[in-house]
Amino acid sequence: MFLRSLKVHKDHIDKVKLAVKRNGYPRQKDLAEDLFFSLATVNNFLNGKPVDNGNFKEICRRLALDWQAIADLDDASDQPDSPEEQELLAPDFYVERVPYESQCYQAILKPGALIRIKAPQQMGKTTLLEKVLSKVRGQGYQTLTLSFELADSTVLCNLRQFSRWFCASSAQSLGLPNKLDEFWDDIFGCNSNSTDYFQNYLLAEIKSPLVLALDNVDLVFEHPTIADDFCRLLRGWYDIARRGDRNSTIWKKLRLVVVHSTEIYSGLDINRSPLGGIGLIIELSEFSQQQVQDLAQRHGLDWKIAEVEQLMTMVGGNPYLVQLAVHHIKNQDITLEQLLLSSPTEAGIYSDHLRRHLKNLQQNPELAAAFSTVVTANHWVQIESEQAFKLNSMGLVNLQDNEVMPRCNLYRQYFRDRLKKESP
Repeated sequence: MFLRSLKVHKDHIDKVKLAVKRNGYPRQKDLAEDLFFSLATVNNFLNGKPVDNGNFKEICRRLALDWQAIADLDDASDQPDSPEEQELLAPDFYVERVPYESQCYQAILKPGALIRIKAPQQMGKTTLLEKVLSKVRGQGYQTLTLSFELADSTVLCNLRQFSRWFCASSAQSLGLPNKLDEFWDDIFGCNSNSTDYFQNYLLAEIKSPLVLALDNVDLVFEHPTIADDFCRLLRGWYDIARRGDRNSTIWKKLRLVVVHSTEIYSGLDINRSPLGGIGLIIELSEFSQQQVQDLAQRHGLDWKIAEVEQLMTMVGGNPYLVQLAVHHIKNQDITLEQLLLSSPTEAGIYSDHLRRHLKNLQQNPELAAAFSTVVTANHWVQIESEQAFKLNSMGLVNLQDNEVMPRCNLYRQYFRDRLKKESP
């Protein structure tokens, strides 16, 4: 289960407000600026209103709070909470991701399949996953979605703890009792034990094909010692189904879908690809002009190509940025002209999105310097290949041969000012 948003339990609201001052933040605004979040996000957190899952955990880390201890998990939902997220999945508003949906569906029907869905954050990976899983459930497949956002720091720092959490969580999601003690023997190592648990227990218990969807796997990639072994485990399962030996039959029941953000690459060695070379790779692209116009018309906006081009010049075809704009314009919160003027500012609707990228760049000065060069130029520029790869993986630039350019004017205008101020 993937919890898109979390909120502070009403019994802990006073506790989190005290934690703000205890950690040296006189005002909510100071905490927001330190985190590069909007004031509205921090205010919602402190008043028990839903905020994005990742933002919730980041605020808790900054305030030295245990997120699981203060979150209202009984009222948490794996359904979209914001109007924009609800519209992303609503049948009347959903824009089909051609050809990705059909490619995923065709691949997932093959015994022992492995699919990797990757893209920068907020490009629609989880939405695509949910659409595909919904379709295969209609074909009698059993599905299990496990998000690594639900794994706390103690799980992600120890391979044995991680492996046992992975197995136990899978059993729990399938409605099966925890039998780790019956199948776990430390002499055989974590991957061998995990394989035994799935082969001789979980897969043996179910009769229909099982789609195991792993979301937010980039969080595992942040921990190389765990990631290397876990990726070897997934590779091993993929290979067993193809061997043709006595164990292959039961592993043919399993279909793996691995979903991860490419933004993690900004902090990794680009010469190492954790799951390179196996399975079907789906790398989501941005919306086309036709898809943006289709989305606007589904929302009742009588947009011609001129309006579509105006919006896409500012935000490109990023599904989240486009959806957010259409939502606010449809609800008459803002006109297209006003949105275009305010977008690259701290008061604009994209402030949280932009601050997240700014924070990531500030943690990598060489990458920030390279992007500063890109946004201050008015033409395609050539930078070091490693920096170009990482900026493209973050969704900040378009890559053409050996040259890059900002993906949209939103990034050019916002970061041109911010990164210039940061430079010595």
